[in-house]
Amino acid sequence: MDLLHHTRITARANRLANHRLHQSMAPLSDADFHTLRTGFFPSLGATLNHVLAVDGYYLAALHREPDMAQQWSRFVPATTLTELARRQATADERLIAFCDALDVAALDAVIELDRIRLVQHERVGHVLAHLAMHQTHHRGQAHAMLSGTVVKPPQLDDFLMPSEPHVRTAEMAALGWQELAVYGPLPGLDR
Repeated sequence: MDLLHHTRITARANRLANHRLHQSMAPLSDADFHTLRTGFFPSLGATLNHVLAVDGYYLAALHREPDMAQQWSRFVPATTLTELARRQATADERLIAFCDALDVAALDAVIELDRIRLVQHERVGHVLAHLAMHQTHHRGQAHAMLSGTVVKPPQLDDFLMPSEPHVRTAEMAALGWQELAVYGPLPGLDR
């Protein structure tokens, strides 16, 4: 597997994990979504809104949108899980489309990250790797916060293993994805 294929699978893993997390949180009330909890951010809502805001910033940078810093400063947090899930799905699909449009050379392209006081120059591949780590880091914090609710924290880390389609069948169908289209032909596996 090459790095480009891995990047595309990682973008889909992010989408699937967010879908699974948001679906599992559906029984929570708006109060549960905003209740103070132990974490880097003080609630499920604050944590997941941070993921959404950062995704928006990096997507703007990857698309070379000149107002990325202004988009960051204008971010309005979602007040309900339903709103957050809808907006996060849009961001996730935008990331997938970006990754699907890349070629190998594009991973080495340099983009600018406007940090207001300075402009960083980073390779697309490094930004995508950082974005995946950031999403995983904070989604893990939200996952841990769920332990203090009536919701059982869902399994979030099994998407990347091509040989385990049975653990993602429902989500793959809900997202309209086919195993072969995501993973390609796999040696020794009949699909």
